[in-house]
Amino acid sequence: MITKNTLDFLAALKANNNREWFLANKNSYEAAIGDFFGTVATLLQSIARFDPAIAELRPDPKSCIMRIYRDVRFSKDKTPYKTGFFAYVSEGGRKGPLAGYYLHLEPGASFVGGGLYMPEAPVLAKTRLAIDTRFDEWSAVVTDPDLLATFPGGVVPSGETKRPPKGYDDSNPAIHFLKFKGYYTQRFFSDAEVLARDFTDRLAECCRAVMPMVAFLNDAIES
Repeated sequence: MITKNTLDFLAALKANNNREWFLANKNSYEAAIGDFFGTVATLLQSIARFDPAIAELRPDPKSCIMRIYRDVRFSKDKTPYKTGFFAYVSEGGRKGPLAGYYLHLEPGASFVGGGLYMPEAPVLAKTRLAIDTRFDEWSAVVTDPDLLATFPGGVVPSGETKRPPKGYDDSNPAIHFLKFKGYYTQRFFSDAEVLARDFTDRLAECCRAVMPMVAFLNDAIES
């Protein structure tokens, strides 16, 4: 489970984002990432109970967790480390094109959610086609009371087009969603909530609520 030491390490890393400090505090990092690994492992077990694709895949928690090292080759920001832990659980794997569930842990900015963030053009085209041709089904998914109770902001876009995408027009009943460049949900947690004993249970509840949307998107991509 996540402990105060986990959050304290990440806060200290943000204030001392350099290689010398990180190496001097490697033991603290190992303990913190161990806490996160345990949380992800428990969450995977929970997701497998309601998502058959994850149950069949049985992913290794380690394969779902992003590296803490930043790629600074093309960035003006040369700080070497990310200041939060991130995990992505998907039928297609962490680097695959499919929708999934994600967890970001960072002091004051932790969140969980599910969906498809900034997909490649061919993948986005497939999701738009499915939303257009199965709009009644999509509408039922994104207006489900359980989803909206868990994620009050509903489904949000990872970018939008100003004009209708090619092949669609403003008269299309689904045009609001067809302009999206991605589809995801997000639920933030305070540090107190992160440290609570029921944190992993609440994460699982969030993933369960967004599972129908994840399943719809993946069916669209794989069809």
